[in-house]
Amino acid sequence: MIYRRRQVFTLGIMIALSVGVISRCRAVDNIQSDVVRVFIFAGQSNMVGSDSKVKDIDRFPPFRGYGEPQARVRFSYCIGRENKFRSEGWVPLQPVNGVVGPELSFARTLSEPTNSPIAIIKCAAGGTHLGGDWNPDDPEGFKMYPLALQLVRDSLKRFDDAGINYRVEGFMWHQGENDMFNETYMGEYGKNLKRFIECWRRDLQLPELKFYIGELCTKTIWGMDLRPRMYAISLGQREVTQQDRLAEYVPTSHVGVEIGSGVGLHYHYGTLGQLEHGVNYAKAYLRSIGKEKEESAKLSNLPDPTGSNVNLFVFAGHRNSEGERSFIQELVGPDAGLLEPMPRVAYKYNLAGGQKVSDGWEALRPTGLYDTFGPELSFARELIETGTEPFAIGKFTHSGSQIIDWTPDGSMAKTRNLYRKFISFINECVRELEAEGNVVELAGIVYHLGENDMSMPPYRRDAATWLEDMIAQSRIDLADAKLPWFVSQQPPTKHERVDAIDVVAAVAKVCSADPNAHLNYIDQFPDQEKQLVLDTQGIIVLGAKIAEKIE
Repeated sequence: MIYRRRQVFTLGIMIALSVGVISRCRAVDNIQSDVVRVFIFAGQSNMVGSDSKVKDIDRFPPFRGYGEPQARVRFSYCIGRENKFRSEGWVPLQPVNGVVGPELSFARTLSEPTNSPIAIIKCAAGGTHLGGDWNPDDPEGFKMYPLALQLVRDSLKRFDDAGINYRVEGFMWHQGENDMFNETYMGEYGKNLKRFIECWRRDLQLPELKFYIGELCTKTIWGMDLRPRMYAISLGQREVTQQDRLAEYVPTSHVGVEIGSGVGLHYHYGTLGQLEHGVNYAKAYLRSIGKEKEESAKLSNLPDPTGSNVNLFVFAGHRNSEGERSFIQELVGPDAGLLEPMPRVAYKYNLAGGQKVSDGWEALRPTGLYDTFGPELSFARELIETGTEPFAIGKFTHSGSQIIDWTPDGSMAKTRNLYRKFISFINECVRELEAEGNVVELAGIVYHLGENDMSMPPYRRDAATWLEDMIAQSRIDLADAKLPWFVSQQPPTKHERVDAIDVVAAVAKVCSADPNAHLNYIDQFPDQEKQLVLDTQGIIVLGAKIAEKIE
């Protein structure tokens, strides 16, 4: 790596750095602490921050204060399609046009681990295509590629002219939804993305520029009604990231998604999702330089003596099983005790489709991504108070899934299938507990019905059948013909589009015909602000009500 030493220059703050090109994917960070790390953000509406609101940031405890300007982070931008918002140079990082972009949480997440100045260049516009607008060889429509390239060049030239030393560290890309609607663009997305990356590296003369390719979120309405098209784009993205050692696929389907429309589903991440979106990019970058914080709470010994009879409960499900909008900061008063590890309950987990996996068995505690937790905490508290011990909990969830992803056959979107991984997880839990000399009884699978499935007619219509298939095959594959399933269901979406499909009666029929399938219809939640997702108090109630059914 060749560096050029430049003079110190004041730009709102004093920063002094050395210039060079990005290195290849590294195991350790090798940038001097006074070098400005430059990141490029580009894409369409979910990179813009559409349908998010700065005024809503403080509703989400882990991100309170993130709407305030970040004076130490430089920001250069051109955002929008017909009506563009431009910084006209470098300014402190701040929200633009009252919306929340992923750059806000990205910068805050990087600030402490890297201890270096950060600069972000952002060019994004909703409803744009990689095949047309972003095409580097023949840009059409809003001609985003030349627009973005000029913005990056002009922004870096300002640093050069000012004597500021910097290094371009990564390109964050989130785009692809609009290419789904053009058959040619959809079929050629992988080829177009490869060419897009090649041209950026060529035009910036950065042959080692690292790209972070954001997954299109499967939790949105497009992830359901356009499942085949979303899958086609994802295959193109994965093809590129698998072949290019400097391109990384960044999962985003587990982030929060805005609750909107009559049935609750939405196209965009919204405020919470955008904040989590930025964290995902930051963590991906930190991993690439060997600076992601790793924590292990692995138990040296399981809580129960060797030879104990241990009841194993396995939690499974989607948005509320994961705990999308339940935050540890809101565990106060009588519930504050849920923050503390429960040393009497061994806990193993695989969350968000494998985005967070335990290091063996831990003491039960809050473990959700983004400071969240699920119903397993209040569930365990109730069982302990009633003397139902010893027991262990396994948890396997993916909030970006639908019930079809959990069925034995899955769907044509093969990368979204979860059933085999789920069964493997259960078998692994049993084997590990038995290896410690325990006698393990698989006391039941605790499954909360998919929330998104209740909001779209085809999914709502087939939900009960999918559930029945999953239960039946799991008993075969786990060699337990009487394996208990504890199925919980919250009141489904009420809207004229779906009201004619009586999913409550359909699920009840499946469970009533099965002596080992126990349905728990729960409608005694505290008032909820949004459809589909439960807040902190709602999740606490969910876990306690599930425990009552076990007892």
